[in-house]
Order: sequence, then structure tokens, then C-alpha cells
Amino acid sequence: MRIYVGTYTGTGSQGIYLLRFDEKTGNLTDTGIRTMLEHPSFLALHPSGTHLYAVSELAVFDGRPTGLVCAYSIDPLDGSLSKLNHRDSEGTYPCHVVVDNTGSFVMVSNYGSGTVSVFPILQDGSLGETLQILRHEGSSINEQRQKAPHAHSVTLSQDDPFAYICDLGTDRIMIYRMDPIKKQISPGDPPSLRVSPGSGPRHFAFHPRLPLAYVIHELSNTVSVFSRLPSGGLDTIQTLSTLPNAWQGISSCADIHVHPSGNFLYGSNRGHDSIVGYALDAHSGAMKILGHHASGGKCPRNFSISPSGDFMWVANQESDRIVVFRIDLDTGELTETGSTIEIPKPVCILAHP
Repeated sequence: MRIYVGTYTGTGSQGIYLLRFDEKTGNLTDTGIRTMLEHPSFLALHPSGTHLYAVSELAVFDGRPTGLVCAYSIDPLDGSLSKLNHRDSEGTYPCHVVVDNTGSFVMVSNYGSGTVSVFPILQDGSLGETLQILRHEGSSINEQRQKAPHAHSVTLSQDDPFAYICDLGTDRIMIYRMDPIKKQISPGDPPSLRVSPGSGPRHFAFHPRLPLAYVIHELSNTVSVFSRLPSGGLDTIQTLSTLPNAWQGISSCADIHVHPSGNFLYGSNRGHDSIVGYALDAHSGAMKILGHHASGGKCPRNFSISPSGDFMWVANQESDRIVVFRIDLDTGELTETGSTIEIPKPVCILAHP
């Protein structure tokens, strides 16, 4: 299995790293293959597995107030990347990119400008000119972090035509309806859901079997579960803390993933430096805290779960370290395998089965 790692450059990082993972042994090894790109902080695969897309998280490029989104072809033999083209992300500090399940378009979240840009994918995998720019308005109660919109991620449903955008700045989950044939995205009905003031919704994940979604809130250190309505709307069911009750330090949440079995949910805590685990009720999807496991480093940002559900890779940004955990499929408990890779400022892990 190939593992692509996005990083923050400027501190020794060489851009996008290519690793290999052996699911039999649990060992992670470095191929030595690098793709130079400034601040490739988030990566996404084309559903065909033949192309990769990366943001370059910049505020200014070539004198313009924009970051970049880049398209690459993947060599089928060694996994190396060849750049096809790039486009201005049409906003500042792009921090997330996603490809729809038909391989028709790419959506980029521009955290700085609070916009989401939509680009068509051309026949050769390259990116066409901008189709749409989704602009949000508003603010919330955190005067330092929520004076304006901050689009943080886009999550696309695989079984219906809806896109969900977590906007940290407005405390809203924006809801859009997608038309991959016409390559158009329009506001849903309802167009958004307001979460608790000061929450700062960051990342979003679907349950693999139930009509449910989970959102991790960066500022309030909480996770919420929502029921998904046929209209695309969301109803809040439950919200729990990601931190131990007695802990008093400073922390902020980052990533969230549902285990492929649908039995467990995990989130990352930066500051507490842990992965929090929840057991999910088989019928309601409600969460019950399992516990916390040290992330094996500082500032666990992004993490990923293997398709088999047996392993987890955690990117510890501030300790320049990726740590491999084995997941107990019966209990959800994490155990370090002893396999680690030292990479400067790892912030995104993308598995290519």
C-alpha cells in the first residue's frame, strides 16, 4: 500500500512524501520519492486511483492573494507523481481538497478567505478553469478565530448528491446539492445548520451504514453526531467532549474518522496530544467514550485508518513523526506497532490501496 504524506515546508520538508506500508507486518517504510510543492497541507485521490490533487496552502502566489491547487498523474509502477497543471485556488490559505465520487470535479476550501472553489477535472486528469466560487458570510463569538468565515473542509456524500462544508468562522455546516453531470453546486434546503456558538466545526465524517454524520469542533474540543435527513438537512443527536474530564490544559481538535466497521469513531487532540476513541451504538450510532491514547508525538493533526480497519497512521506535526497503531477490531483499542517514520511537519496522510 502506498502512503502519500503532505507537509508544511520551510523547516526541512521536501513537499509530498511517498511511503510504503505492509499490512502483514505493520511496517511503514520510506521510498525516498519526493514531490516538491510548497505547503502541500492536504491531498486527495481521484476515484480511479490514477491522479492525485494537492493544495498549496499559501496566502500569496505570484503577487496575487491566492493559494494553489495542483493536479498530478500517478506512475502505476513506483507511485511517483508527475505534475499536470495547477490553478489558483481563488482564495487564501487553501487547507482542504476533495474529489467527487464520479471524478468530475475538485472542491478546495480556502480557510483564509472563507471561500470554496470548484474546478472541473478534464479528461487527462488536469484541472480546468474555475466553475464556481462559494462565498459565505457571518461570524461567531470567538473574537480571535471567528471574525469572518473560515471554510475548513468539504465532505461529499457517496450515496446522495449532497456536500457538507464545515465553516469554523461562522459556526455553520453549509449544505449544498451537487449535480456532477452539469457540474453545478447549489444551496440545499435547508442551506446550513448552526452549531453551538464558539464550537468551530472543522472536519466531517459519515457513518458507513447508518444515515448519520459526525463533526469534530476545533475550538470547543467536542464531537457531535447528527442524523441525516432525506432533504440533506442535519439534526443534532449528541455532543461529547474529546478531552478527559479532569484535564485543564490548552488543546484543539483536528481530524475525525469513523472506523470502516462502523463500530468506532476516532478524533485527534492537539495539545492533549492524543487520539480519542468512541464506541458507536450499532442501531442509533450514539457515542460512548472508550478512552484516550497518546498519539506518539506532539500535535496530532491528520490521521488515517487503513481500508481493512486494522491500522491507523497518525501525523504528529510538531514532533516530525508518523506513528503506526494497530486497531483491535473487537474493542477499538489502539496499540503502537513500533513502526515510525521521521518526516518534517507531516500534516496529511493519504492511503493509496
